[in-house]
Amino acid sequence: MNSGLKITAFATALAATFGTAYAVGGAMDPVITEEKEPPRHGDVHGAKESPTGERSHDEQSGEGSHHEEGRRGGGEAELPGGLQISEGGFALDLRTPRVEADRRAELSFAVVDEETGRNVTAFRREHGKELHLIVASDDLTTYRHLHPVRAADGTWSTPVELPEGGGYRVFADFTPDVKNAEGLTLGADLSVAGDTRPEPLPRATETVTVDGYEVTLDGTLNPGAGSELKLNVAKGGKPVTDLQPYLGAYGHLVALRAGDLAYLHVHPNGEPGDGRTKPGPEISFTATAPSKGAYRLFLDFQHEGEVRTAAFTVHAGAGIPEKPTPEKSAPGDAESVPHGH
Repeated sequence: MNSGLKITAFATALAATFGTAYAVGGAMDPVITEEKEPPRHGDVHGAKESPTGERSHDEQSGEGSHHEEGRRGGGEAELPGGLQISEGGFALDLRTPRVEADRRAELSFAVVDEETGRNVTAFRREHGKELHLIVASDDLTTYRHLHPVRAADGTWSTPVELPEGGGYRVFADFTPDVKNAEGLTLGADLSVAGDTRPEPLPRATETVTVDGYEVTLDGTLNPGAGSELKLNVAKGGKPVTDLQPYLGAYGHLVALRAGDLAYLHVHPNGEPGDGRTKPGPEISFTATAPSKGAYRLFLDFQHEGEVRTAAFTVHAGAGIPEKPTPEKSAPGDAESVPHGH
């Protein structure tokens, strides 16, 4: 075969080979390598381990990473007051962590600026006071609203006498006098030596009696939403219409959650001299419960020169029960709580 015929035959064979390969390749899908998009925040599922290999509390409870960001970034509601010993750059330094039951003692403490390590000496006055101090037993059957005195160096002190041994919680409610400051409620544990007789939480009732005064509660606590609480004061079956101002209002209300003693901020609706708030018999407040559960309400009111405290048990979202009939009443249904005013 001459060279011309050889070249022609080779070209024909080569064309046939490429044609066959093209036909086979056309019958198959093309292979494309895509660069995967990196996972977006919130798309990652499962537990995230910390450097120690332990999961965070939120992850153990089934919450995702977006929940953690919301908690740190302010997207989630803050913790109720009183559960932390330090917050917002300030700490409660309880310098009398232990006292004896049935014995008068001096309770001493300071609010410390964590950045400088110094005692805070400037506070904004709220309800007539720079700082409100509350002491409550773990079972919420003992309650004291105290008025400590501040020394020039920022040390606060007040006498206290508690009836029984056991665990107590000290709450300091204040607003530091600094730029953009917000009100804080810090809490610290107080140990009381002596006989310990924890009591069950008194059952819910709409009326309690203290020193001959009948105080009736109208309203409920709602989890996550503000609600109005109306307390009516009567004596001898007659409405009390000449309540005296106490801490800038006709009543002062503190709410504590049973179990962890979370401290709720409760605001009076109106104040003496505003042209619309009457000195009784009704005292109105707005409160928000952070969760479902049992709470104790402690109302301080002043009449005829003396401050008295009436305590109620309520269940957030459950309503206030009807007033029990005499034959169904049990000891402790109508109660008063000793106060330290």
